[in-house]
Amino acid sequence: MTDHTPTKVLVAVAWPYAQGSLHLGHIAGAYLPADIFARYRRSIGDDVLMVSGSDVHGTPITVKADEMGVTPAEIVDTFHPEFLSNWSDLAISWDLFTTTGTETHTRVVQDFFLTLLDNGHLYPHTTEQFFDEQEQRFLPDRYVEGTCPHCGYLEARGDQCDNCGKTLDPTDLIDPRSKLSGTTPVLKETEHYYWRLSAFNEPLLEWLDTREGWRPHVINFARGMVTEGLHDRAFTRDLEWGIPLPIDDLGPGKSIYVWWEAVMGYYSAPQEWAELRGTPDAWKEWWENPDAESFYFVGKDNIPFHAIYWPALILGHGGMNMPTNVPGNQYVTFGGAKASKSRGVGRALGWYIDRFQSDALRYAIAQSLPESNDTDLSDDEIVRRVNDELVATWGNLVNRVFAMTGRYFDGVVPEPGDLSEVDVKMLDGRQIALDEVAAQLDAVKLRGGIARAMQMAGDANAYLNELAPWTTAKTDIARTGTTLWVAHQLIAAAAVALAPYLPDSSVRVLAAHGIESPEPGPVWLLPEVVAGTTLQDLGPLFAKVELEPED
Repeated sequence: MTDHTPTKVLVAVAWPYAQGSLHLGHIAGAYLPADIFARYRRSIGDDVLMVSGSDVHGTPITVKADEMGVTPAEIVDTFHPEFLSNWSDLAISWDLFTTTGTETHTRVVQDFFLTLLDNGHLYPHTTEQFFDEQEQRFLPDRYVEGTCPHCGYLEARGDQCDNCGKTLDPTDLIDPRSKLSGTTPVLKETEHYYWRLSAFNEPLLEWLDTREGWRPHVINFARGMVTEGLHDRAFTRDLEWGIPLPIDDLGPGKSIYVWWEAVMGYYSAPQEWAELRGTPDAWKEWWENPDAESFYFVGKDNIPFHAIYWPALILGHGGMNMPTNVPGNQYVTFGGAKASKSRGVGRALGWYIDRFQSDALRYAIAQSLPESNDTDLSDDEIVRRVNDELVATWGNLVNRVFAMTGRYFDGVVPEPGDLSEVDVKMLDGRQIALDEVAAQLDAVKLRGGIARAMQMAGDANAYLNELAPWTTAKTDIARTGTTLWVAHQLIAAAAVALAPYLPDSSVRVLAAHGIESPEPGPVWLLPEVVAGTTLQDLGPLFAKVELEPED
C-alpha cells in the first residue's frame, strides 16, 4: 500500500436505542462491519475516527420506561454500560462511543436547529396529532401502532413499518391504537416546527446520481424514495424526554424529534471527541476537509435516515461533508424472523459472548454478513463455522506448523535452503492475496474479504499436505526446514489479512513470530518472519465449541 495517500476517514455507526440488550442482528448489521472497515483503513495508514453512541431520547426508551414504571434515565443507565461491556468483549475499536445525553450533543443539536431555521428550512405549522383521551397525553410516533397502509402489516409503528421499511406518520396507520391504553386515539390540534424536506428532492437526486460503488439495494431504495417525492415532516414533538427547543415560541413540552436529533450525533460526537482530547477544533478535519471520507454503517431499516434524511440535513445546514458511502446491510434473521429487541427475536448478544471466544464469534458473523441479502443464522451454523472452518483451517494450520517447528527445530524458525518452484509460487502469492483482500475491503465487501483471507490459510494447508514436512523430516531435514520457513511466511501474511476480522488472535500469531503490531493492529504490509526467531508459545489458537443441550 505504498502508493496510498493517508486520508481522514469518518466511520459513523448507527446509534442503538439504550432500551434493551443488543443481539447478533445489530452486530452483523452495523457494528462488526464498521469495526472491520475501520481497522483495515487504520492499517493502511488512514486517520480513522470511528464514533457512535447510545440513543437515549428515542421513544422506545420512554415506552420501555412506562411499561416498567421507571424513568427513561433509569433505562439508559442499565443498558448503556451493558453496550460498553459488549464492545470491550468483542474488541470493537471505538474512538468514542458516547450518548445523545451529553452537553456537547445538546449544544450542537440546538445550534443545528437554529441554522436550519435561519436558512429558511423550518416553519411553524399547526397539525392534528393523535391524543390518548384515557391517558390525557399526546402520543409520539412509537406510542401508536396499527396496520401499514402500504403492505398491510398489522404491527406497524407510527414512525416506520418493520415489514416493508416505509417511513410513516402515525396518521398514516389503519386502525391505529395507543400503546399506553390500547384505545383508539383521537386527533387533536398541536403546533410544531416542520422541516421543508420537499425542497431537497432535486438536489438529493443530483447527489445520489454521483454516488459510485454503493450497494445496489441502498442506492435503488434511496433513489426510488426521492423519486416518489419527499414530504415535509415534523421536526419537533410533544415529548419532554428529549432535547428542548432553543426557542420558546411553541410553548412548553416540546422537544426536537429524535429522528433528526440522533443523526446529528455523527456531527456532535467528533466535536466531543476533540474536546476530550483538548483539541477542540480537531473534528473539522473530518467534517470540513473536502478530502476526508465518511462511511455510514447501518442496517436496512436505517437506510432512509442515512442515505436521504441526513444528507438533506447536511445540505440544509451547509459547510459539511456529504457521505462518501452508506454500506447498509440487509437483515439477519433467526428462523426466518428479523432479529428484534422489541419483539424478542434472536438471543441477546451476551449469551454468545459467554460461550464463544471473541474472535471466533467475530469470524462466524463476518462469514454471514447480510451485505446483499437477508441472512438466516442459527446457533448450529455459528458452531459449524467456528469448528469446521476457523478451527479446522486457520487454527489447525498455525498449531501444526508451530508444533512441527518445535519438534524438528526446537521452536526456532529454520533457515531456508534452495527454493523450489512451488515455494516461490506460494511466496509470490502472498502479496497478490493481500492486494485482493484489500480490494474487497476498499469496496466494503467485507464478506468477500474474509473469504479470500481464509483462502490464504487453505492454500497454506494444501502446500503443507503436498510437501509433507512430517515425512521429509525422516529423510531430508533441510527440505523440511525450507517448507516450514515458507509456511511461517504464509501464516504471517494470512494473519495480516485476517487482522481486521480477528484482531486478538492475529496479533498473537504475529507476536509469536517476533513481529510486534502497533495499536490498534498490524500494518497492512507483507510481514517477514526472520529465520532464527525463537517462536513464542501460542498454545491452541482456538477451541472447538460444543453447546450444552440445555442451551
